[in-house]
This record gives sequence, C-alpha cells and structure tokens, in this order.
Amino acid sequence: MTDHLAGSASPLHTLPWYARPSARTWQCPPAPAEVRSFHSALPDYSPTPLTDLPPLADALGVGRVFVKDESSRLGLPAFKALGASWAIHRTLAERTANGAAPDPVTLVTATDGNHGRAVARTARLLGQRAHVFVPRGVHPQAVAAIAAERARVTEVPGPYDEAVRLAARAADAPDAELVQDTAWPGYEQIPSWIVEGYSTLCAEIDEQLAAAGIAAGPDLVAVPVGVGSLAQAVVTHYRSRASGSAARTPAPRGPALLSVEPEAAACVLESLLLGEPVGVTTGETAMAGLNCGTPSSIAWPHLYGGLDAAVAVPDADSARAAADLAALGVSSGPCGAAALAGLRAALTGTDADVRRRALGLDPHSVVVLLSTEGTAANPHSPAC
Repeated sequence: MTDHLAGSASPLHTLPWYARPSARTWQCPPAPAEVRSFHSALPDYSPTPLTDLPPLADALGVGRVFVKDESSRLGLPAFKALGASWAIHRTLAERTANGAAPDPVTLVTATDGNHGRAVARTARLLGQRAHVFVPRGVHPQAVAAIAAERARVTEVPGPYDEAVRLAARAADAPDAELVQDTAWPGYEQIPSWIVEGYSTLCAEIDEQLAAAGIAAGPDLVAVPVGVGSLAQAVVTHYRSRASGSAARTPAPRGPALLSVEPEAAACVLESLLLGEPVGVTTGETAMAGLNCGTPSSIAWPHLYGGLDAAVAVPDADSARAAADLAALGVSSGPCGAAALAGLRAALTGTDADVRRRALGLDPHSVVVLLSTEGTAANPHSPAC
C-alpha cells in the first residue's frame, strides 16, 4: 500500500501550478460565531470525522495527514448542507423581517449535484418549494436524488454558468428566492451567507485537532475548488484568527492553503496566474462538482489574497486518490478526492522540492485534506 501511495501523479506531465509566498500575511474579518450554534441546534447535526491516515503521511513525507470526511453531513453525502441550511435560514428570516407573507416560497438554484440537493432537502424540511437547474454532464442518478427531495428539476443543455443564468431569471418571480453558491455584482448577500455556513466545518477541524493533541492547528489545508466558496470559507477561517487558539486573536501567519481544481475547469488557477478573475471554457470531468468556469465575485479577493498555492489535476489522478482513500476506509467521490490528488501532485514529481518549500512543509508538518463528498454524492465515480 505505501509503495502505491508514494507514486508521483501524472508522470511526464507539466503541473499546472501557482504559488504566492506572501499569502500567510493576508488578513480578513472572521465568520459570525452564531453559525456554529445554529448548526449545533439542528436535529441531525454532529461533527463529521477527522481521520488520521499514517500511510498517507509516510508516503508523502510529512508528519500527519488527516482527512475531513464529509461523506455524511446532515443526512446528505456532502458538505453543502452547511451552507444551504444557514443561507436559507437567513433568507427566510429576512423575508419575514421585511413583511413578506408567510406563504411558501420557491427556492431556486443551479447545481451540478450536491448544492441543489442540499437546497431541495432544506426546502422540503421547512415546508418550502425548490426549483433546481442542472447543467449538462450531471449524472442521471444525481438528478434523480434532487427530484427525490420533491424539487422541480430543469435540465439545461449547456454548462454550469448557463444553468446559473437561467436560475437567476426564474427567481425573478415575487414568490421566489435565488439561493446560489456563487456571487456576481448585484448578487452577493445570499452567497455570502452560504460561505458563512461552511465555517462550521473549519471550527470542527480546530476542535478535532486540539483533541488529537495538535492545538497549534494544521500546517497545510488542501481544499477542492469550483467557484471558490468553500475555499473562501477556509481562507476566512485561517486568515482571520490564530488556528487552535482559544482566544481566536488575529495572527500574521497561519497554515498554507492549497486549492485543487480539475484541469478541465481550472478557473481559479487561471485567474490567479493572470491576477484578475476570468472565465474559462470548461470541458468534461468526473469532478462534476468542480466543473465551474468563473470564480465567485465575493470569493475572488479572498482567493487572491489568502491562497498560498493552486494546482489543477486530471481526472485519472482524482480517481486514483479516491481508490486510495477507499482502501484506507474513507468514502470519497472524485471531487472530495481531488484534495489528495492535488497534494500528491504538489509533493511529488519534477520540482517537488520547490513546491514543498513554497508550502512550508517538512517531515513534521500536519496536513488536512478536505474530502468534500462521499462516493454516493457523485455517481460519475467508478466506485459508485
């Protein structure tokens, strides 16, 4: 097992890579503390596992590797319910405060799977309606899972960005609200609430590492990226506070933060390389939840300011990482396994020493991989 895990990703392949040495000095305001209290009060809430995987640490030449396993979160096989539940809670409260009638509202969104299912599940539990737009390439089983939550599903014969445009148009009705996990100028409040919802995941990591005797927090966090909302939450958490500190005081440094995308949809990496947010034409990828062509407008300043590095990986590397995690007892779909694929790509192969130094890693470093979905969340995975 160790020999297999130690192999380089995509030999003879030029690694799509970006690094910014000054990222750990960047700071921003923290997420609201009440988000964690909200989630803790939900009937199905419990922290997801943070699993220590010594074989990965040995293979990659670091001290510890932990995987934050989001294969079961609030009854769904991905982390997205954290953002959807908090944002919908805030949205409905805002409508009430503004004098809206108490009649059910239609919550509209575009999705490549997990976010739409989370919106549909939350809507059903709260007695609301859901209308979900799904772009091409999403597996029929993922579409069926959304429909099973009693949502209206509209399949779009175009990419994710087109589904977002159509969802925004449908949400113009007075009895509808767009609950989208990407932002653009003029639509930023609800996406910001979704990002706040993801902060619970990071708070759990701090507590779980402290319980494992690592009060100082991680040295590196690897996060899969689509439009960048989860990465924004991770940057916000670690660039606004001292990881592992009970006082939660601002700190000039924190862990290195590595974003990972599919090569077929590396909009954040391309934007970082150019120094400004840009759209890319996406291709086909098994990492369907990361198949996004444009960074979120509210995420971009955090990604540009707070990410230490970014990497893009091919589907084969993600599939191999998913198989390795499964062999170690962690259920991870292609998107969730992207974190391991990206870390492996960064720490092996040509110029690995340069990338390791850019990330500040040594044989004693503690690494956290965010596995954002289980295999049940993504039927594209051959393991599903």
